[in-house]
Amino acid sequence: MISKTVDDSRVETVHVVRPNHLNGANRLFGGILMQWIDEVAGIVAKRHSMCNVTTASVDNLTFLHGAYQNDMVVIKGKITWVGSTSMEVCVDTYVENVDRQREWINNAHFIMVALDENDKPVQVPKLTLQTEDEHLAWERGEERRRIRNQRKKEKPDKV
Repeated sequence: MISKTVDDSRVETVHVVRPNHLNGANRLFGGILMQWIDEVAGIVAKRHSMCNVTTASVDNLTFLHGAYQNDMVVIKGKITWVGSTSMEVCVDTYVENVDRQREWINNAHFIMVALDENDKPVQVPKLTLQTEDEHLAWERGEERRRIRNQRKKEKPDKV
């Protein structure tokens, strides 16, 4: 089995908030941002796994600040943990001003699953950790995995 580094699949995209991206309060509609960050997570996971992927779950989708018309929204994604067929992708979102200063406005963790041509889970490459930050992100990913597994055992609330 091959191994890849975090940098092998890192992604950064930039979007300009247009009038059609705004909600009734004239801020970036959360659903649009969710679409953009899901796309980044998918690209990161595809780069790592070298195959099709699907979003299995999203943890900690945290909206810290709004974005407004004409803001430049920078979305950065990276692999933080891998299992046998699944990958955790951390996605951070920033608003960037004309001086390239960035304000952090959103954070999310996606669990992506690699799929074969029949949409069945397939093994993903191992992750080679190169820095202290990458090791720390892996440990935090392990803890989020433990929490997700615990949540699976709980009976969900129904509406």
